[in-house]
Amino acid sequence: MRGRVLISGASVAGPALACWLGRRGFEVTVVEIAPALRTGGAAVDFRGDLHLSVLERMGVLADLREVQTGGSPMTFVDDRERTLLELPAEFAGGDLEVLREDLSRVLHAHSADVAEYVFGDRVVDLVDGPDGVDVTFASGAQRSFDLVIGADGVHSGVRRLVFGPEERFVSHLGYYVATWGLPNYRALPPGSLGHNRPDRLISVGVDRRDPARAGAFAVFKSPRLDYDRHDVDQQRRLIAKAFAGVGWEAPRLLAALESADDLFFDSINRVDVESWSRGRVALVGDAACGATLGGMGTGSAIVASYVLAGELVAADGDHRAAFARYESRFRGYAQGCQVGGDRAGKFLAPGRFGGWMRNLMMGNEFLLNRMLQLGKDVTGDLELPDYELNFATRRGA
Repeated sequence: MRGRVLISGASVAGPALACWLGRRGFEVTVVEIAPALRTGGAAVDFRGDLHLSVLERMGVLADLREVQTGGSPMTFVDDRERTLLELPAEFAGGDLEVLREDLSRVLHAHSADVAEYVFGDRVVDLVDGPDGVDVTFASGAQRSFDLVIGADGVHSGVRRLVFGPEERFVSHLGYYVATWGLPNYRALPPGSLGHNRPDRLISVGVDRRDPARAGAFAVFKSPRLDYDRHDVDQQRRLIAKAFAGVGWEAPRLLAALESADDLFFDSINRVDVESWSRGRVALVGDAACGATLGGMGTGSAIVASYVLAGELVAADGDHRAAFARYESRFRGYAQGCQVGGDRAGKFLAPGRFGGWMRNLMMGNEFLLNRMLQLGKDVTGDLELPDYELNFATRRGA
């Protein structure tokens, strides 16, 4: 046994890291505040050989291909549903697109036999000592670990406890995003139909797994809002206010919002932490270097987990050296991917002139193909060490 590791967060980076470490002899515990694996959420994508190579080494690529969506073409329309811009499936869907809940389920399935999962609990206190980290959970349980990894997203609780308040690290980029499910009340084409008003986008797309279901997606420009992240009714009111008076399908989508039980709402933001580790505690994924939308955060989290696990294995117990090499090797790559998140809000919900320019430029085949290639160039800009981590032959992958 190489050591006891607590991972906070069971979305993407956490289960991926659990898979790598558990199969290399670490005693891994994953704690997740939700009572079970989270459902709902938008599709996520992987781009380029680097992302796919890591998924293949983990042994999950074949399973993900079985549940891939096939990509998400985007069509922007006017009030009368005349097409203004069409974007191909790979623009949003990359080389492999899956629903977030399917990704979470596959990662959990590949790590559950080598990691302990504790749902419905969270870390409320950490005491980092010379021989380990004493952890207190919300349930009252107390345990000790050799290492603690915060893989708990943009609003990381581990980061707050160890590194400082969220306001130091999370920058609001001027927009908010929301998703929610609803019945498929009309025959929708593959992908999504979206309608812009200045600084706003609202769209709807069919659920590929269940044609009777659809999903709404909304983005709007706003200064930082003061709201309770756990008050869903308050979030519904903020969304309804932002899209009041918008025509097209907005009234129906907002009406469905009132009864939706899978609402996601957050600002479009980015995370910048000056150091990703402190003592025996480290951050990975969005907790370290996140971007809510457009920053290729899912693929980046998968690669980050591979690098962190590999460095911990290679360091053979020297966590300080492992954390330092992990950050040195990966920070530049993660920040390069993160830049796309800075532009996401302006692209999806542009102002009046910005929308005209977007439609003109992205309607040009040469410029569109150039942008797609730039995305692949960014995701491939990292030399991937071997680390002797390869589980592609396991579980039938």
